[in-house]
Amino acid sequence: MNQSDKEIRHYFKNIFGLRIHNLEPYRIALTHRSSSEKDQHFGKFNNERLEYLGDAVLDAIIADYLFHKYPLETEGELTQLRSKLVNRARLNKLAGKLGLHDMIRTGSNIPGGSIDGNALEAVIGAIYLDHGYKKTYKILIQHIFLTHLDIESIKEEEGDFKSRMFIWGQRKKKKIQFVNRRTDNQQHSFHSQILVGDEVVAESDGLSIKQAEQLASEKAWHLLNPEG
Repeated sequence: MNQSDKEIRHYFKNIFGLRIHNLEPYRIALTHRSSSEKDQHFGKFNNERLEYLGDAVLDAIIADYLFHKYPLETEGELTQLRSKLVNRARLNKLAGKLGLHDMIRTGSNIPGGSIDGNALEAVIGAIYLDHGYKKTYKILIQHIFLTHLDIESIKEEEGDFKSRMFIWGQRKKKKIQFVNRRTDNQQHSFHSQILVGDEVVAESDGLSIKQAEQLASEKAWHLLNPEG
């Protein structure tokens, strides 16, 4: 599906209240690698590089917002809440609520998964390039997260993903184990890998072994249960 320039401008105006200045990043953000296009200046392009940028911008904005909204929460609590808000399953659902799927240019016979969530990250990258941090912050918080998510409810969600993974392993008859080590990182002293059988499915750093295991478990949980 190829969206016209007019349709792209109309979509971002209606959904994000955004007036596009430079259309090119948005075209790229809406182009999945299965439908990569060629540009006379940039060569073959798709939204993977913008996804990388948008992921970093998203993390920074959510960290900024939570830091000021919850001044009494610890670093570990803020990290876990941020992870709940930006995990892949959550981003996929957000993209669905925003009607983003119908705007993505894709090829034929592509697998499902995280296409919508990845495109949302790419869109965030495009908005950042077009409007800068301050405007992207406003759009992301006001038009996406506060409009479509109940952050207080998400904050109270059960956070013991390590226990969830052991219960999942029992049901699936899979062995769950952790491999932990110290790191040279001054901010995060421990690194944890979670293994299902003999396969490493997720890993993360933390201030303590407990935090590293929980963050790795959360990543593994959402990877193995993408629909939440």
